[in-house]
Amino acid sequence: MSDSTVQLEGGPTGDGLSLNARLRAYRDESAKRRPEFTKAYDEMIARLGTLERGEVGPKVGEPLPPFRLPDEHGRLVSLDALLEQGPVVVSFNRGHWCPYCRLDLRALAAVHDRIRGLGAQLVSIMPDGAGFTANYARSNSLPFPVLSDVDLGYALSLDLMFWVGADVQRVYEHAGIDLERYHGSAGYFLPMAAKFIVGRDGLVKARQVDVEFRQRMEPSAIVAALEALAAERP
Repeated sequence: MSDSTVQLEGGPTGDGLSLNARLRAYRDESAKRRPEFTKAYDEMIARLGTLERGEVGPKVGEPLPPFRLPDEHGRLVSLDALLEQGPVVVSFNRGHWCPYCRLDLRALAAVHDRIRGLGAQLVSIMPDGAGFTANYARSNSLPFPVLSDVDLGYALSLDLMFWVGADVQRVYEHAGIDLERYHGSAGYFLPMAAKFIVGRDGLVKARQVDVEFRQRMEPSAIVAALEALAAERP
């Protein structure tokens, strides 16, 4: 049984809980059933804590560097093309296999209509190949593109890439989480979980970057940032 088999994900809406409340519930239950994951994750977070927490990646008021990445259908999607239509929410996710990312993506899907209603686009970027992202997006009816940063080149350009470490690698291999197959490389690197809300001018308006991937930017905070942008428009 892998970490991803702890069944606490629930539905995307209707339970009255915030995203981080659901993430905490999953974390607590996972700690009971798979303590080796929790131990390895806690040690990894402590190691990554030597990085300047929250000081990597573009800051508010700085431009988000452009990207041009394939979506789950193999079509190239660029930041510039998305910004022509309105603000863009860019979500960095660790992979289709990560239960914390799945909770995050379901929560984003639940507010996608509100995001689109505010004239914004939403994309997820993860290092998995399109064969894996396509299956996941289709089976979960994700209403937004999932882009493949298969060599983590874009994440690296933003200083968001890190090595998981030998302990987490061993835990993943024992649990059957095959990052080498998902990524097409044996590096065992992942992107930090991050959110960037980018205005039509290409500048970051709000963001969350944290080595603690088991917590994420609340969808309500994303919607609030987009509402603030909409209120600024003449």
